[in-house]
This record gives sequence, structure tokens and C-alpha cells, in this order.
Amino acid sequence: MPAQDRAGPVPAEQRAALARESRVRSIAKAVSWRIIGSLDTLVLSYLFTGNVLIAGSIASTETVTKTVLYYLHERGWSLIALGRA
Repeated sequence: MPAQDRAGPVPAEQRAALARESRVRSIAKAVSWRIIGSLDTLVLSYLFTGNVLIAGSIASTETVTKTVLYYLHERGWSLIALGRA
């Protein structure tokens, strides 16, 4: 059950605060997600290649590129009002 159904409507100030994402929060989310994603890539790359050095190279490269792409994606979405009250 959503929080507003249990506790009544969420005040406009609180909704506005929840709708905003700081740059630091976007970076923290990007880093934590990349750790999970990169471990997945490392394991899969190793399973496909059987070579830990190649798997590490693939995982390292995608960590950098996908962290930047995720951050830009998050910042782009912060400009879109879709789904915000």
C-alpha cells in the first residue's frame, strides 16, 4: 500500500523534495549499480572466454562507459516531468 494511502496525502513540499535528485545522489546510485553490473559482466565474460584477463578488461571498460551513461541518463530524466505530481 503506498505511503500516501496509509498516512494521507503527501504535502506539496515533501513531494517536490522527493521528486528532485541531487547530483551526488545520482552519482552514488550510478556507482552502486555499476558495481553490481560490473560483477555480472566479469562473471559472464569469464564464462564466455575462460580468460580472467580478458574478462577483467571487458568489465573494466564497461564500468567506466556505463557509469557515465547512467549518470547522464539520470540527469536527463530529472528534467522530465513524466510521472511527477
